[in-house]
Amino acid sequence: MTLFESADGHGKIPRAPKAGSGARHESLDGGYKRICNAMTVDVEDFFQVQALAGCFDRDDWASLPSRVEANTDKVLAIFADAGIKATFFMLGWIAERHPRLVRDIVSEGHELASHGYPHFPVLEQTPEEFRTDVRRTKVLLEDLGGTPVVGYRAASFSIGESNLWALGILSEEGYAYSSSIFPIVHDFYGMPHAPRFAFRPHRDRFLEIPMTTLSALGRNLPFSGGGYFRLLPYALSRWALRQVNSRDQQPVIFYFHPWEIDPAQPRPERLPLKSRFRHYLNLHRMEGRLRRLLADFPWGRMDRIFLDAAIPQVS
Repeated sequence: MTLFESADGHGKIPRAPKAGSGARHESLDGGYKRICNAMTVDVEDFFQVQALAGCFDRDDWASLPSRVEANTDKVLAIFADAGIKATFFMLGWIAERHPRLVRDIVSEGHELASHGYPHFPVLEQTPEEFRTDVRRTKVLLEDLGGTPVVGYRAASFSIGESNLWALGILSEEGYAYSSSIFPIVHDFYGMPHAPRFAFRPHRDRFLEIPMTTLSALGRNLPFSGGGYFRLLPYALSRWALRQVNSRDQQPVIFYFHPWEIDPAQPRPERLPLKSRFRHYLNLHRMEGRLRRLLADFPWGRMDRIFLDAAIPQVS
């Protein structure tokens, strides 16, 4: 078994925990127990996405036409129609400018969690800058929402083998879990040999809950949200989710952004083909697919699914 030394020296991260641990079961369906999966939303505006980083200068963000409030309102309405609760990983930059959104998320029974303040990839931050960022955002969200904030997701899943020190800082700053590692090969992020499912990287209760992948063809294949969900036919996404629920007996973590249900958003000129493909592919199909997904599987909040579960701890 390949092991990674954790950056703060507290222990080692195993390649993968035992399948089947930590799952929440609800009822029998088709010969296996239906598992409550985690629905998550990364609350950021269209101009803050990494794929468009070369098109919009950070200094211009405040002057750009914001669409995040209307899009997040629509997401809240979709969730209300489906009768589900979710986790919203919110940028501090957005919360500061749209405090009503923060209050609505909390008042409607969803989990409020941190996406950091400025949408800087952790790979571009020093430990001191990261600590300041996550501390500032936690305080801001808790003040606006009136509720503890215990979850964190890094911008663009930018915690990996080179900066595992970030998990120790999150634990020290009062977070209970992170969902920031994507165990895949990717041109910007990814830690392909990380555990596929939730694990405890330190000798404390702090959890890292990696993004869900399907193990096939000797690789971890992404499918559970964002551009992957828009790229794949819905039937294939549904099949992959059922495979993780039935074969691995694990909850799936699904994620998307409010801008993904907004096909009318502005489209900058001279955008590289790769970035254009990633950002705009099948936006017009996203809402319909999302509503089908909410009807086809049980969904809940990250904190309620994972924090009381029996998760493997590093020895």
